[in-house]
Amino acid sequence: MSEAHLKRRIGTGLLTAYGVGVMVGAGIYVLTGVAAGVAGVWAPLSFLLAGLVAVPSALAFAELSARIPEAAGDSSYIEVGLRQHWLAVLIGWINIVAGTLAAAAVLRGGVGYLTAIVDIPFVWGVIGLGAAMTLVALLGVLESLAFAAVLTVVEVLGLLLVAGAGFNAEPVADWIAPPAPVWSGVAAATVFGFFAFIGFDDMVNMVEETKQPERAMPRAILWALALTAILYALVSLAAVRAVPSDVLGASERPLALVWEVGTGTSALFLSAIAVAAALNGVLAQIVMAARVLFGLGKRSPGLSVFRHAHKRFGTPVLGTIVVGAATTASALTLPVATLAGITTQALLIVFAIVNAALIGVKRRDPTGPFVVPVYVPWLGMAACLAAFVASFLGAGG
Repeated sequence: MSEAHLKRRIGTGLLTAYGVGVMVGAGIYVLTGVAAGVAGVWAPLSFLLAGLVAVPSALAFAELSARIPEAAGDSSYIEVGLRQHWLAVLIGWINIVAGTLAAAAVLRGGVGYLTAIVDIPFVWGVIGLGAAMTLVALLGVLESLAFAAVLTVVEVLGLLLVAGAGFNAEPVADWIAPPAPVWSGVAAATVFGFFAFIGFDDMVNMVEETKQPERAMPRAILWALALTAILYALVSLAAVRAVPSDVLGASERPLALVWEVGTGTSALFLSAIAVAAALNGVLAQIVMAARVLFGLGKRSPGLSVFRHAHKRFGTPVLGTIVVGAATTASALTLPVATLAGITTQALLIVFAIVNAALIGVKRRDPTGPFVVPVYVPWLGMAACLAAFVASFLGAGG
């Protein structure tokens, strides 16, 4: 290995597919049931609120990624915008931990679907899939993202099939006569929903491997967010229409249940698609967190050991192995809801600070290759802090 530059091999299309894959793979196959369990038939409202919380922060990340095209996105933005090195390093580590826990949540959920297809022990499923995705991440970013793009196509087709099945099913009683929303439950489900939209934070860490990042990154972020929001709206509505919310909340494979109720046929093939979606989410998070470690090595001498890319593969090998191992270990020890909740609360604080960094950047230089209105980072910061408070109110309720 040597201290080499990451190879610029990614275009707007592949980057968008990466973003859609990590957002969809992160939540909809695994967390739809969790959200329905706490928000009931109002779970789609929670996903809508989560998307609204995410929009201004996504715009802030789009501007910052165009202005400061470095792999350790959040940390670099804070270093430049707030000029606080210790905070930049701390946020970098929080991102690494959050990415690892997010990957673990998706890995754990994916193995839940896998065991419905193949009779294997849960532990060996976690270890096997975790090791496989770590190996793919090591082979090269173009190879990783091309593989992820194929998985994205498969999982999106699966989601469209689920939506069709859900809307063809007989509607449940709560859909016909919905009860009044329990706002503490809606708030708690919004936290889980926000977990599903965090892919833009992963995307910016691919900037050193993106062609013309000042153009490609903002476009890819906005396209990925829009496409994902449409998919979440369709599938969450179909799910709560077809299956009682308490049943969805208790299921380890909620979308497979929607298919079975809507069609009266086996959902084994859908479980296989859900496994593909989980693999996509795990791969994306491992790739992202390893790039954050790579980026931190540039600004922190103590972490320079991670600032090495393999001569042949052009990937940060040590960071990838460390993150892959930590992901597998976390998936073996913590439940999905806990992993998702911790990840989301941590990232809400990170995003609030990143929005503050953009405010600092814009004050010093209001121009750039991609510029959002000055109120956007203020709105993003307020939305993240409000969602963070709501998450605790929801937990308490």
